[in-house]
Amino acid sequence: MTITVGHERGNDYLVTTEDDRGGTTSHVVTVWPSDVERYAPGADPEELLQAAFEFLLAREPAQAILRRFELPTIERYFPEFPQAMAARFA
Repeated sequence: MTITVGHERGNDYLVTTEDDRGGTTSHVVTVWPSDVERYAPGADPEELLQAAFEFLLAREPAQAILRRFELPTIERYFPEFPQAMAARFA
């Protein structure tokens, strides 16, 4: 699975996934500076989103991921998300 993260505008980022068969999904994710500080201090939003989508894709297919959401929404579905990001960016 290939994950591509690009800045759209403001605090919105476009995350695209592509599987080995050429299937793609697109997601607009809002990442506030406070989200970066909370989940991955010192990282940039693109790095955090890359890690967040690797986390999500290990738990569900790309087609099941919401098409538009704010990053902390992940935590509602997966309470272990903050700990996983803390371990990743420690």
